[in-house]
Amino acid sequence: MSELSRLRLHDLHLALGGKMVPFAGYEMPVQYPAGVLKEHLHTRAAAGLFDVSHMGQVILRPKGTHAETALAFESLMPVDVLGLAVGRQRYGMFLGADGGILDDLMFANRGDHIFVVVNAACKAADIALMKAQLSGACDVVPVTDRGLLALQGPGAEAALARLVPGAAAMRFMDVAFLDWNGVQLWLSRSGYTGEDGFEISVPDAALRSFAEALLEQPEVMPVGLGARDSLRLEAGLCLYGHDIDTTTSPVEAGLTWAIQKARRAGGERSGGFPGAERVLHELAHGTRRLRVGLRPEGRAPMREGTALYAGGVQVGSITSGGYGPSVGAPIAMGYVATAPATPGTPLLADLRGKMLPVTVAAMPFHPTTYKR
Repeated sequence: MSELSRLRLHDLHLALGGKMVPFAGYEMPVQYPAGVLKEHLHTRAAAGLFDVSHMGQVILRPKGTHAETALAFESLMPVDVLGLAVGRQRYGMFLGADGGILDDLMFANRGDHIFVVVNAACKAADIALMKAQLSGACDVVPVTDRGLLALQGPGAEAALARLVPGAAAMRFMDVAFLDWNGVQLWLSRSGYTGEDGFEISVPDAALRSFAEALLEQPEVMPVGLGARDSLRLEAGLCLYGHDIDTTTSPVEAGLTWAIQKARRAGGERSGGFPGAERVLHELAHGTRRLRVGLRPEGRAPMREGTALYAGGVQVGSITSGGYGPSVGAPIAMGYVATAPATPGTPLLADLRGKMLPVTVAAMPFHPTTYKR
């Protein structure tokens, strides 16, 4: 793994017994000695701490007005940036000219600038795209001196509030600047597990001491990539490069909730983003396939690439699958033709030559607990 980048907390992960694996160009902890199952269930019951410093943090600093920067950023995606209030965060996605998803991301209005967090595997391309397309309106400034932690679970608020009391007042999708021992933390209240939680950007110099302070809280244990994946699958959330990519549109992916009225047909700023013709057409007339939840019968997990059939004809395939510890059964998601995409529809999956029953299911598989 010598060609891989190392997280700033690499030594701490080793000290905690983390098993390191390659992921998105980094050495990442896939699990700790407790194991994936216990880490998953602990996050659902108390709080899990994830190191997500591999992700890209970027500041868009206006050269003129905030509105000019917001409108420029809107030109890359079908999301309302201009209408996002100060102190609030929103989900977005960069689209290609054909309406395929180049990456999904989070962005926040922090008053005098926009803060963006992008996926690790896409961050070089995303930063290049923003510099090429937005440089007239703003400076695109990658953040290179801060790590990023995610604290997730029903105990996350109590654990964090002991260190940073102001965090308790935040609600889902709020962002804030708060102090810890003289260090400015950048916080958002959201997460990738379906649980209430926070993402915390911390200066490099304080990153280990802050992580250790969180791990000293009775609710908190370290959690790796394995449980992060099973948690987000139970929450019905997409993993870029698997459930969404350049071949999928936001409408096919079931992400229409992220396209606000202002950007739709008849809206104040309808269209004007890459792939708008396709996306607006699919919003109005539907699409030939949809992302769906899947519940395999029996105990055998069904993994990415498993073909799905109805009436002897392949109608789709699985993009993510595994065992759902909180559900107590295998779960999956994938794309199927629109006709058999209704929850309750029986399908067959080709699992190593055996045709096994699977049922289309509503998502999320496990209830979300965001603090609204």
